[in-house]
Amino acid sequence: MSDDDFLRVEAHDCPMTSCAVPAGSPCRTGRGKVTAQYHTARFRLVPDLAKTLAVAVPAVRRPGTAWTELPRPAAAGAEPAGHARIGYARASTARQSLDTQMDALKAAGVTRVFAEKISTRATIRPQLERALALAMEMRASGLAVTLVVHEHKRLGRGIELAALAEQLRAAGIGLEFLSGELQGSHDPSGIVFTVLAALSGMEREYIRDRTLEGHESARTRGKHIGGATVTDEAMLSMALHLRGQNLSLRDIAARLVITRGKKKGQHPSPATVLRMLRDHDEAAGRPAIQGL
Repeated sequence: MSDDDFLRVEAHDCPMTSCAVPAGSPCRTGRGKVTAQYHTARFRLVPDLAKTLAVAVPAVRRPGTAWTELPRPAAAGAEPAGHARIGYARASTARQSLDTQMDALKAAGVTRVFAEKISTRATIRPQLERALALAMEMRASGLAVTLVVHEHKRLGRGIELAALAEQLRAAGIGLEFLSGELQGSHDPSGIVFTVLAALSGMEREYIRDRTLEGHESARTRGKHIGGATVTDEAMLSMALHLRGQNLSLRDIAARLVITRGKKKGQHPSPATVLRMLRDHDEAAGRPAIQGL
């Protein structure tokens, strides 16, 4: 982090409803004091700081003193001084070509393009982060900025795309897709951003419901939920014998060895031993054990 990180954070309004300070001012506590650290939701709007655990409020902002609103940055709330369009292109594998995307971006008049060959599943896409960092810096300087992509799938799908759209909306950056179902230019306050946010919530609920339904269906058929089992009859027999010697779960686990699967040759965890013995006791009609 650098000495001027707080200025980049304060280029944005704080999205925390309990704070909601305007651009140009430090975050505030519920008691009306200047916070010691900026709220996470705010400094994550700055790409370079998105993965930072905390950003301290500098001494110049007098943390702990009574909060007062400071003037907004000169660019904040003003009419954009110009319009910048930043391009992004992505292919999933090294064998795929970026030529079609690059040609389309060039034909659309985009001169600054960030491109990479990386899977959509990658949690970190360096060139996309660079494109977002530049877009936000230019937006903070007073320019209207649009991120231009050949097709929305180049940015991501489902929740991932919706999360990115929300990040752009918070920064006041537009989106433009040159082809596909979402083809066209989209203002941060427009319907596409709203729909993507709604789809994000719907997809989360859909995934959760389908997962729960799958678990319940598996249980009714007597299937184990979770990773592959590491226990067997021989291990259970030995565990019961060791339990009869009043050994602790940890000591029992240290004397057992997994005989199959990826963990072959390793010791089971005390939690696995407890679950195995508890299942045995319940099946035998004995009171379930709580621990040893």
